[in-house]
Amino acid sequence: MKHSLELQVSRRPEVLERVLRVVRHRGFRVTHMQMREQGDSSLLAMTVEAERAIELLSNQLIKLVDVNLCTVLSEQAARQARV
Repeated sequence: MKHSLELQVSRRPEVLERVLRVVRHRGFRVTHMQMREQGDSSLLAMTVEAERAIELLSNQLIKLVDVNLCTVLSEQAARQARV
C-alpha cells in the first residue's frame, strides 16, 4: 500500500539521512521524494510503500529532533500535491 507524507524539517545537512534511516528501519520503501526550501526550513514530500500501517512510520518521524511537522496526506491530497 502506498502512503504520502509531508514533513517540515530543519535545513541541516543530516536531516535527510535521519529521515531515510527511520523509513528503512520501519520497513517502508521510498517510491517518490521531493524536497524544497521554504524560508529557514525545508518541505519534504514523499511517497512510501509497505503493508504496514503508516502510523508506525509517522509516529517515529515526528520524534526526530529536526522534524517540525509530519502530515500524512489522504490519497486525493497527495495527487493534488504532485500536480
